[in-house]
Amino acid sequence: MQEAIDYLLEKDAIFKSIIENYGLPTVPKRPQGFETLVLLILEQQVSIDSAKATFLKIKTTLKTMAPEILLDVSDADFRNLGVSRQKTSYIKALATALLNKELDLESLPAKTAQEVREELIKIKGIGNWTIDIYLMFCLQAPDVLPLGDIAVVNTLKELLDIHDKELMYAHAQQWSPYRSYATYLLWHHYLKKRNRTITY
Repeated sequence: MQEAIDYLLEKDAIFKSIIENYGLPTVPKRPQGFETLVLLILEQQVSIDSAKATFLKIKTTLKTMAPEILLDVSDADFRNLGVSRQKTSYIKALATALLNKELDLESLPAKTAQEVREELIKIKGIGNWTIDIYLMFCLQAPDVLPLGDIAVVNTLKELLDIHDKELMYAHAQQWSPYRSYATYLLWHHYLKKRNRTITY
């Protein structure tokens, strides 16, 4: 991480101010595989804490989170576990793709970030934000900028006074090949400023 931080400090003054105010960020890590993708689907457009509570409820109820088991759970049972109809359909689409061998999660670490994106985007309900977070947290891809993430966008507005996503993307080109680490710093600022702690 130090090499990435040194690089970013040279490129943009905002990172110096984040580190001076709040110290170094945590690099989030999650295991690769089906369970993490289910959690990421649950995290879409809700808080991490609320998604985690639903995820743990599913895990406790079903004991094993395997594609064939989740595919058999009725929509009503998913609803009772706190999963919306839309997210239920996304989880089932993912489970179906794995069982039909349309998607092989074990092959992803050997692929480029772009190839991973092309594989995962085919699955209903898995969009760029979900793929970005999977690349960063599970595959430790170093150069991802998740502009579908509200915290990242709000922090860029606040620190750089840039309000257009295309301009944000253009500004962040100078952070490459360490845009993931830039993102961890932006999240770190966002959470610390609001006195919030989350466990990835």
